[in-house]
Amino acid sequence: MGEGKPSVALITGAAQGIGKEVARRFAQEGFFVALLDQNVQNLHAVEESLKSEHYQAKAFSVDITKSKDVEEIIDDIEKNIGPIECLANVAGVLRMGKTVELSDEDWAATFAVNTTGVFVMSRTVSRYMINRRRGSIVTVSSNAGHMPRIDMAAYASSKAAATMFTKCLGLELAQFGIRCNVVAPGSTNTDMLKLLWEDEKGEENLIKGSLDTYKTGIPLHKIATPSDIAEAVLFLSSDKAGHITMNSLCVDGGATLGV
Repeated sequence: MGEGKPSVALITGAAQGIGKEVARRFAQEGFFVALLDQNVQNLHAVEESLKSEHYQAKAFSVDITKSKDVEEIIDDIEKNIGPIECLANVAGVLRMGKTVELSDEDWAATFAVNTTGVFVMSRTVSRYMINRRRGSIVTVSSNAGHMPRIDMAAYASSKAAATMFTKCLGLELAQFGIRCNVVAPGSTNTDMLKLLWEDEKGEENLIKGSLDTYKTGIPLHKIATPSDIAEAVLFLSSDKAGHITMNSLCVDGGATLGV
């Protein structure tokens, strides 16, 4: 580590929702947060908000599926800001629809961000972590990654792939002291979730569940907040989880019944 350089936490999908809250929590823990997203307006708003509270933050607009662009930004961060100690892969997209109706573009776009983006980011950052023989990578997946969902074949499949990739990476990097884990949220109060609500009873219906779609309700009788997920990411990234790797922590209020 360079003299006087801060420890960096890099968060993808930092412009909104879970990613925004993950960034805030890392900042509160004293990290310099590198904020990555394609939503430039929201991304810079998050940066300015954090700076106004005297936290260290910098926004980087990037398509995380583009290896060359990602490599340039990671190199810039490592050289000019500080060592990336923690990577949180939070960026995600959702394309709904029955499998027979999904377009090639729907499928490709879903996997590009949810799976390829995780691969590109993790591969690039881990090269630097290996040299230092330390670091933590956490991928925010989904409980849909291990539970079939109607109308969510592309999303669930991409999250399942990201989950297994992260575990395989954790096995490869364990010898270097680098830990790789997964947080698998259930229904969380974000704009993405609200797109699925058909009416003002959307939250109530999620909590109750639906026999027609083979989906259980939420035993804790509430949906998660972005903070619930961020705390799990922070824990797995911290020294408190120093002997945890290749693990998946489901944060869904019991919606998948611990399966």
